Amino acid sequence: MKVVIFAGGLGTRISEETDARPKPMVEIGGKPILWHIMKIYSQYGFNDFIICLGYKGYIIKEYFMHYFLHNSDITIELGNNKVEIHGTNTESFKVTLIETGLNTKTAGRLKLVKKYVGNEDFMLTYGDGVCDLNMKTLLQFHKQHNKIATVTAVQMDARFGGMDLGNNGQVISFKEKAKDESKWINGGFFILKPEVFNYLEGDMQDMMWEDEPLERLSLDGQLVAYQHKGFWKCMDALRDKLELESLWQTNQAKWKIW
Repeated sequence: MKVVIFAGGLGTRISEETDARPKPMVEIGGKPILWHIMKIYSQYGFNDFIICLGYKGYIIKEYFMHYFLHNSDITIELGNNKVEIHGTNTESFKVTLIETGLNTKTAGRLKLVKKYVGNEDFMLTYGDGVCDLNMKTLLQFHKQHNKIATVTAVQMDARFGGMDLGNNGQVISFKEKAKDESKWINGGFFILKPEVFNYLEGDMQDMMWEDEPLERLSLDGQLVAYQHKGFWKCMDALRDKLELESLWQTNQAKWKIW
């Protein structure tokens, strides 16, 4: 099963990092977050990736073009330009890199990779979020419900803590950044049937996948949500990047299942 990854956005909310590189190439633990996402899928046997490029897409192309070289022991004879590969520690990824436009919105990017997906179910996610989701369980859920689209629903951590107060300001209970259990949000990590492209007809360049296409799928009863209550984190801003880096450095990176 192929995995499509959106990796073309401008990443303006984390411009401290994205002035020089696309957001999926921002590093956590010395590796791009895109690599971390691919490693999660790879752990469950999904190694065939289609990456939707846009902003500074050439950096992603160069990364994978030189990936084998950068992860190998080599000897270079400068006199005759001979290169000898001694050993390598690379991944079993198959990566298809597709130029989907600088300003194209997510629905348009997805439509442009239709011919690479083929006539089969496929996975889809964003190039800035990690989780400890069991992809095989998600796939089983998708097959059981037999809808065109399955989305992973997650509960966000509250940004601030909360308190229950009694009389005279007495603190009855104190909760530090508990999950908002009243609201489920789109966590990405979709599984889609090829019929999804029927919802992407016409000019989709300025259309977000999260707007009309998903809304229409929902109205047609063709969207089902898998509720993931484990770890999930989107690198939306610099503070998220720093939090992910801290988790990695302290061996608390729950998405590291490999």
